[in-house]
Amino acid sequence: MGRFDGFDAAGFWDDSAYALAEYVEEAPPSPELIASPEEELGGYRPPDSCVALMAAHNGGVPARNHFPMPQAASRAVDHLEINGLRGIGRDRPHSLGGEFGSRFWIDMWEHPDIGVYFGDTPSAGHDMLALDYRARGRHGEPAVVHVDQENDFAITFVAENFEAFVAGLVDRPVHDTSGRDRVAAPRG
Repeated sequence: MGRFDGFDAAGFWDDSAYALAEYVEEAPPSPELIASPEEELGGYRPPDSCVALMAAHNGGVPARNHFPMPQAASRAVDHLEINGLRGIGRDRPHSLGGEFGSRFWIDMWEHPDIGVYFGDTPSAGHDMLALDYRARGRHGEPAVVHVDQENDFAITFVAENFEAFVAGLVDRPVHDTSGRDRVAAPRG
């Protein structure tokens, strides 16, 4: 892929019928396609790591769909769950330029215009993942943040960049329940 040193792409994507119909663009993004959504996305350029991942598999549902978090940022206390990652294109409903692409969340649901909404969660849009360009400008390397509509659009830092986010996805959350187990353990 040109990026993602040490990243194991084998088994990363779940190519279910749903994923193929809703998220996965049929072709890798061409330079023209990369440039045109940039115009549609308010001038934000997808980071090189996103372009590299989409060149190998243009959008989809990751099989490793949990991102461990040190604090609560969604319904779970210690992780975010990901439904899908938007591909670079317009053909699928959940592509960056598709029916439920990035601008849909900004224009229709009034999510803050901080960058590009590239990933969704099981909350059906009540919380989303975004590439946050506020600190580094429209062509800089954006951070990944979680935006929670149900909490006045609270923005929580997730990862330093897209590559770190993708590389940090795991099969399922790693729970340290030792404290709860001690409290719940029967005394006797």
